Amino acid sequence: MSKFSIDTGQYNVSTEPYYEPVGNEIALYEAAYQVRMPMMLKGPTGCGKSRFVEYMAWRLQRPLVTVACNEDMTASDLVGRFLLDRDGTQWQDGPLATAARIGAICYLDEIVEARQDTTVAIHPLTDHRRTLPLDKKGELIEAHPDFQLVISYNPGYQSLMKDLKQSTKQRFGALDFGYPTEEKEVTIVAHESGVDTTTATKLVHIAQRARNLKGHGLDEGISTRLLVYAGQLISKGITPEAACIMTMVTPLTDDPDMQDTLNAAVQTFFG
Repeated sequence: MSKFSIDTGQYNVSTEPYYEPVGNEIALYEAAYQVRMPMMLKGPTGCGKSRFVEYMAWRLQRPLVTVACNEDMTASDLVGRFLLDRDGTQWQDGPLATAARIGAICYLDEIVEARQDTTVAIHPLTDHRRTLPLDKKGELIEAHPDFQLVISYNPGYQSLMKDLKQSTKQRFGALDFGYPTEEKEVTIVAHESGVDTTTATKLVHIAQRARNLKGHGLDEGISTRLLVYAGQLISKGITPEAACIMTMVTPLTDDPDMQDTLNAAVQTFFG
């Protein structure tokens, strides 16, 4: 067995994830994958970006390596490092190196959370070179022909301190994600949570009212994910009002006046 043989089974998406398309994003992504174009997914928290990547990995029958980026993540966390064990010093690939070797889709979730000196490490994989230098090891990985890099972030949280450099952005094709249309979102919430269509519709209407408050007291609207959480609690016998407060009001804001506003929206539909 090769010293770099990797069990790819752990990265396979074995069952079809539920995904409700909202436009032509599936066809666009498939075309991008055919030419191995690096992709950037932009959209608010909880709108389905990660689920979309899982679905596409399943659809394309490719392994998926997912990395949840954070401000403490170093280039070594992403690429790899030497570790000391009882047999001496051994090299351990990071998730990016692993994905490049096995021809996986590597998904860097919320890329802007990572330090800019860390994101620079992805540049050689996003142009004609398709290589990953392991400087500490003295090796140059040539990406597997099936490898693709996908990143995501929420433009609503952009700032001077947390934004992608233009030199990084211009290496990617991009898809904009938003909240689904009312009809689609009702279908998603009903399917994912098990509530009936009437209840799902009420949850979506509450979310629509809250999203209108973004920038007027709320930093972010109620996500589809939170609607599913509320529906799941309702399906388990929790009253709709209590479920909505727990999942759609309390997590969203600490401001008492804004909580009252959201509570009023809940009362309108479930009071």
